[in-house]
Parts: sequence; C-alpha cells; structure tokens
Amino acid sequence: MSSRQKPVSFLQSSNKAIANLFNSIFSHKWGRRFVSFFLAGALISVTLAACTASDNKPTATETKASNSTAQTASAGAPKKDIELTLVSFAVTKQAHEAIIPKFVEKWQKEQNQKVTFKQSYGGSGSQTRAVIDGLEADVVHLALGADTDKIEKAGLIDKGWEKEFPNDSIVSKSVAALVTREGNPKGIKDWSDLEKDGVSLITADPKTSGVARWNFLALWNAAVKKGGSDAKAQESLVKVFKNVPILTKDAREATDAFFKQGQGDALINYENEIVLASQKGQKVSYTIPDVNISIDNPIAIVDKNVAKHGTKEVAEAFVKFLYTPEAQTEFGKLGFRPVDETVAKEKQFVDLYPKVKELATAKDLGGWSEINKKFFADGAAFDQIQAQIKR
Repeated sequence: MSSRQKPVSFLQSSNKAIANLFNSIFSHKWGRRFVSFFLAGALISVTLAACTASDNKPTATETKASNSTAQTASAGAPKKDIELTLVSFAVTKQAHEAIIPKFVEKWQKEQNQKVTFKQSYGGSGSQTRAVIDGLEADVVHLALGADTDKIEKAGLIDKGWEKEFPNDSIVSKSVAALVTREGNPKGIKDWSDLEKDGVSLITADPKTSGVARWNFLALWNAAVKKGGSDAKAQESLVKVFKNVPILTKDAREATDAFFKQGQGDALINYENEIVLASQKGQKVSYTIPDVNISIDNPIAIVDKNVAKHGTKEVAEAFVKFLYTPEAQTEFGKLGFRPVDETVAKEKQFVDLYPKVKELATAKDLGGWSEINKKFFADGAAFDQIQAQIKR
C-alpha cells in the first residue's frame, strides 16, 4: 500500500472505533441517561448565558435617558467667563447702562456664562480713530455710518456690515433739536433764526463729533429747502457759524456748556440728549423743527477683534438683543426714537416724540461717501465756511 493510502486507512479505522464506542454506550441504559443529562446541562448553560447577557444590555429607554443626562450635564456646565468691549458715542451711555444688565442676566440664564462689559464713550469721530489706532472693540455703536465705514476700510470690519442686522444695522435714531433759554427771550423758533445778529449758538465740532455732522446737515438741508441752491445754503451757514463762540468736542460737552456753564442763547443737539436732560430735572425749552434730519446710528461687530478674542457668538447675541422690544423700550425711555415700529407706536413714545413733517436722511443727501466729500473732507464746505469767519 502506498503512503498516500495510509492516512485513509487510518481515518477509516478511527471512524469505526468511534462508532463502536457510541454503540457500546447507547447499548446500555445508563449510557443513554448520561448523554441525555449531558445534553440537557449544556442547553441550560447556554440559555443562562444568553439571559445574563440580555440582562446586562441597557434597554432603549435606559440608553435614551443616559444620553439625555449626559447632554444636560454638558449644556449645564458653567462656561468660562467672557469680556466684551463696547465702544460707543457719548450720548448712548445711559441707554447702554440700562440695557447691558438685562442682556447679562439673560445670557447667564440661557448659556450659564458670565459676561462682563468694558465700555468706552466719547465723540463718534474720536472713538472711530481710537478703534483704528488699537482700541480693541468687539462692538461699535457710532453716531453715523461714515465712521463705521472708516473702521471697515482699516480692515477691522468685514464689508457688507450694514446688512448683518435689521434696518440696515441702524439700532438707534433721533432728530435734531433746537434748544433755547427759558422763555425763549431771543424768539428763536426755526433754523433761520440762528442767522440773526446777536444770537449765540452752541454746537459741537463736525471734525470730532458725529452729532455735529448731523447738526450741520440739518442746517444745510433746511437752508437748501429755503434758498434752493448750495451757494445760498453756504451763505446761510456762514451767518450761523459766525454766531458760534466755541465748537465743543462732542454732544455731551455742548450740553454742559449750555446748561452748566450758561453759554449761548441756543443749542443744537440730539433730541435724545435734551430728553435725557429734562428727565434729570433740567428745565428745558426746545422745539423740533418741521424740516429736520433723521439721525441714524449704526451698530457693527468688529470682525477682526471678535475673531482674536473668541467673542463672536456673544457679540452677535448682544447686538441682536439691542433690537428686541425690551432693549428698544429702554432706548425710547432715554430719548432715542425706537427703531422697532411696534414699540414706537406705544402711547408713551407717541406722546414724547412729535412727528416731523419733512424728515431727510443721509441717503437723500447722497450717502455718507458723498456727504463727507462735499461737506467734511479737508477743504470741503465746512472748512470753507470756517475760513470766512473771523474770530
């Protein structure tokens, strides 16, 4: 027999031996019982093992509850404190100081994170330069869009910022108010009365103050409506600015000069600043001229800085909060005409803010790029007017 046949013969012999062994076992009664018990025990062991594994596996409900608990623990965990820097123009200080605590409380409750604010207030032009020069604002609320545009051109704010928030990112607004001494002894009722000899006017400097630029535009718009030409308007404004003894740095200084220092027969300022002075107990005699300018104040996130500080989420939330009825009500209480139409229609604000018959906007005057070029650039209309005045 060959070597290849030997393994087959061996397997055959082995199979026969195994078969004889099983025949021998099953030929006896005790053998059959032994096998039956053995198989039954094995079946019970397998069943118990399966049951144990099933008992240890969490149910769908248990899994869902466990995941929910983990998520809740994660969401509820306190986050690291965060600081937001707000840079704004001077006359918004009281409004922001009333609104910020409401936002801080809301954010703490919803996000379990403490937010603190670093605040800076001053003339809009001065604040703009400070941000460009390194004041790391996360949010800027300035007196006019032209100032925000300057920060954009410096590479700190992304293009298209006007469309990031409602109402072209205008979050507060006012109109120009003409304030007189009690009893109005000089009989000042309209813009043209400021041209009269012997009338002393207090206003801020358009080179440093956003409100002063709005004041200038209010005067110019009224002069054009009266005279019909730019040349006539410039003549009128030369007469007005001859009556200005000193140009203050910002709106707040103009208000202090008039009320606290007793300078001037008249003051041009934001309506909101005058309303605030009245609320503080100051006796105020003022009118809102029928031909006026809509003083629109934009808000923007300083994109480069929020990226650096890791504050984009909270900065966006804060800006959005400023548009809520709760925040707009606070703006309204402190002299700003609400940009939320529903809030603006509340009786308290309808009574406080008289309607204006002819209200021009910056867009009506060509937009801020054209306005700056025509009126406030070096050698433009304002400088030409000042050059004709001998002090």
